[in-house]
Amino acid sequence: MTSRRLQKAAQAIRQVVSMAILTEIKDPRVRHVTVTQVEVSPDMRQAKVFVSVMGDETQQRLSLHGLRSSAGYLQSKISERIDTRYTPRLEFVLDEGVKKSIAVAEILRRVLPPDAPPAADEATADEEAEYEEAEYEEAEYEEAEYEEAEYEETEQEEATDELSTDAEESARGHAADGAERPPD
Repeated sequence: MTSRRLQKAAQAIRQVVSMAILTEIKDPRVRHVTVTQVEVSPDMRQAKVFVSVMGDETQQRLSLHGLRSSAGYLQSKISERIDTRYTPRLEFVLDEGVKKSIAVAEILRRVLPPDAPPAADEATADEEAEYEEAEYEEAEYEEAEYEEAEYEETEQEEATDELSTDAEESARGHAADGAERPPD
């Protein structure tokens, strides 16, 4: 069982890596990549980043090679955004979940009689592409929400700082005037 702390760290790493892959990595090998999940070791020194890559086997190998080449850069991005004692070393792993579900659907198609209605969980190549595209869009949407929440938090902190500064100045002004504070 993973602790809440590890789950939060994994989610934060997933967001940082997803956004960096989308916006900052310029490697032409890294295309059509979706970060599906992240597993962090209990000591938080290592993180397995599971990725799904749209394309054939060659494209998948190239994308994984490109991601492994840019692991140091991605680790630096993680260290900028997440304050931990250790920055986890990233290991990229190809997530085979979608391919396995398609293989199971194909086996079911061969085993079930032709008259039987298709199983609800069968997937086609078009459905695989739609699934990965939806994951990609969801990652973009989550990152946009994350940035918006971070922006709002910064604005709230600035407003709180302004209020506390105003209160301090007001208190200094009353002390300077010699005004007494009314009894509570």
